[in-house]
Amino acid sequence: MSITVNQIVLHQLIKHSTEEGNTQLDTQLRKQLLPITPEVEQLTLELHQAYQTKAKGYGIFQEQSNFAQSLNRLLEKELDFLPFSHECAKLLSSELSKYPFAESGTFVLCQYNFLATDYLFIALLDSRISMLVDENLEIHRTQYLNISQFDIAARINLTEMQINANSDRYLTFIKGRVGRKIGDFFMDFLGADEGLNPQVQNQCLLQAVSDYCEQGELSNAQSQAVKKQVFEYCKGQMNAGDEITLTELSETLPTLNERQFIDFAQEQDYGLAESIPPVRSALKSLTKFSGSGKGVTISFDAELINERIIWDEAADTLTIKGLPANLRDQLQRNLKDN
Repeated sequence: MSITVNQIVLHQLIKHSTEEGNTQLDTQLRKQLLPITPEVEQLTLELHQAYQTKAKGYGIFQEQSNFAQSLNRLLEKELDFLPFSHECAKLLSSELSKYPFAESGTFVLCQYNFLATDYLFIALLDSRISMLVDENLEIHRTQYLNISQFDIAARINLTEMQINANSDRYLTFIKGRVGRKIGDFFMDFLGADEGLNPQVQNQCLLQAVSDYCEQGELSNAQSQAVKKQVFEYCKGQMNAGDEITLTELSETLPTLNERQFIDFAQEQDYGLAESIPPVRSALKSLTKFSGSGKGVTISFDAELINERIIWDEAADTLTIKGLPANLRDQLQRNLKDN
C-alpha cells in the first residue's frame, strides 16, 4: 500500500523545570520542511500503521477552536505549512506543560494521502537509546524515534471533514495509557468536544442483535449461533484494522420474520452509525459471560449456560459440570497438601 506525503516537519519539545518547580516545555523549531524522501515516506507509513492499531477517542472541533481556525487557513492556502506547524508546536508545548506526564519529545506534523484520503497527523514521539555496530565492528550509542509505541497523537481526516459537515468522527486521538488525562489534554489542545462514542455504539449494536434474535423467536441455541456469527464478523474486521459495517454485517446474518438485520436496526432506531469502530472488550460479551469480584474471576462460553453451567438466580450460585482439567489438578494437589 502506497502513501503520498505532501508536507512534513519535525520540531523538538524540551522539558525543563522552572525556579518555582513547575514543568515547562520549550520548543526548538525547524526553519524548513523536511524534503520528501523514501525514508520520510517509510516513516509516515509506519506511523500511519501504528496509529491504526491504537485505541482511539473521537471528537469534533468547537466553533471557537484556535487550532481549527489555523487549520482552515492552511486548507484555504492563507497560511503555509511551516508557520502553521510553528503555531501547533507552541500550542502543544503550552497545553502539555500543564500536565504531570509532560516529557520531552519530537513533535511530528505531517499532511499525507493514503487510499485516496487526506490526513493531518500530529504526534509527540519519544527517543530511545540503542547500540549500533559500524562497518569496523565498533560499538556506538545511537538515538532513534520510537515510532511503534506512542501515546500522544491525533489525526484529522481532512477529506471527511471537508465533505461531511455533520461528521462526528473526522478527528481522532489516542486515549493512551494514562487514560482520560490524555483525552482531556487533546480536547484542550485541539479545541474539541467529544464526538462518536465507540463504546456506546458497540453496546447499542449488541442490544440490537439481542433484540433481533428475540423478535425472530429463536431458541437459546439459535440465538447463540447468530451472536457467534456477529462476533466472527467483528473479529475479522478488528484483525484487518477495519470498522464494523452494518450493511456487510447484515448480509452475514439470517433473515428473521422476513426482515434483514439492517432493516430491523434502522426501524427500531438504535442510533447506530453506518460504520462502527469495534471495541474488543464490549464484543466479547457476544460469546462469553465473564466477571470478577471478591477474589473470584469467572469466564465461560455463553453456549455452556444451562448445559455445563447452571445458574440459580434465587440462590445466587453457579453449578459447573465438568471442571477444566488443570483446575481439577490444582484442587487435588491442594487437597493432598492439606
